[in-house]
Amino acid sequence: MARFRNKKKVAFVKPAKKQPQHNVDHVTGDKIPRSFVFSRLKLPATLKQLQPDLRKVMLPYTYTALNLKEKKRNNLKDLLNVAGVTHFLMLSKTGTSPYLRVARTPQGPTLTFKIQEYSLAVDIANSQLRPRVPKDLFKNSPLIVLSGFGTGEQHLKLTTIMFQNIFPAIDINTVKLSSCQRIVLLNYNKETKLIDFRHYSIRLQPVGVSRRIRKLFKTIKCLISEVFRIAGYGSESEGDEEAATVSLASDVGRVNKASTKSAVKLQEIGPRMTLELIKIEDGLCTGTIIFGNTGGKKEQDNESESKDSEDDIVE
Repeated sequence: MARFRNKKKVAFVKPAKKQPQHNVDHVTGDKIPRSFVFSRLKLPATLKQLQPDLRKVMLPYTYTALNLKEKKRNNLKDLLNVAGVTHFLMLSKTGTSPYLRVARTPQGPTLTFKIQEYSLAVDIANSQLRPRVPKDLFKNSPLIVLSGFGTGEQHLKLTTIMFQNIFPAIDINTVKLSSCQRIVLLNYNKETKLIDFRHYSIRLQPVGVSRRIRKLFKTIKCLISEVFRIAGYGSESEGDEEAATVSLASDVGRVNKASTKSAVKLQEIGPRMTLELIKIEDGLCTGTIIFGNTGGKKEQDNESESKDSEDDIVE
């Protein structure tokens, strides 16, 4: 009887697939920044609406859904335990002024801004003839553009670093044009020392309509722009000028094709804020004051007293 040799079966192990690291920035290799927008103490109704507006700006890498409701007895120590959060944006209100704190977790620094003026997203939309908020507008992070901060002053350098790091970095060589749909613009005015915060959507429109129609559109848009200017809203950019056109390197949607010229249009979607940098602390809402604007000292003191008395309660 023939003998059969028993061959040892060698188990074949499939190589483990490398799991994509969704929490790591492919440009810097660092953890993707994730924000947490909340309020401290009770806010008036209009200022309270600014909170979900800011959450929309920070999408998609903000920690919470837009309808998040914090618990009444949460404090900063509790919120530090939320996984992945790298930045806090905190709204508060003293007797006379609203404030916005932007802090890096867990050890700071913390920038405190006095909100001189603000307009909600709904106010911006109501001022426009055709407000535009596409369904997938908040699918990707906005581009961040800072203007006027290159004065060499230390507090402006810290402000620049804070806002640059609050959004994921972008590699211009690999980024898809179709993912660039929003811009957050911060402009520093050297004379007034105020920061204008603006939030725009980006829209591309093929260039090639007839000169007669383009001239008619330009006349209408000039009239609309003048009305907006008088009302205080310069919300739509003129996209028909040569300076506002680009040649596309790749297709963007079904209409804008590669190697064709498209007009770039910016439309403000809000919120809008005018900010004054009041204080920079080296810790998380505490520590050594690196920069302090003495003009807002009284308001700072009032806010500090409210903060201490309420034991960092988050509403």
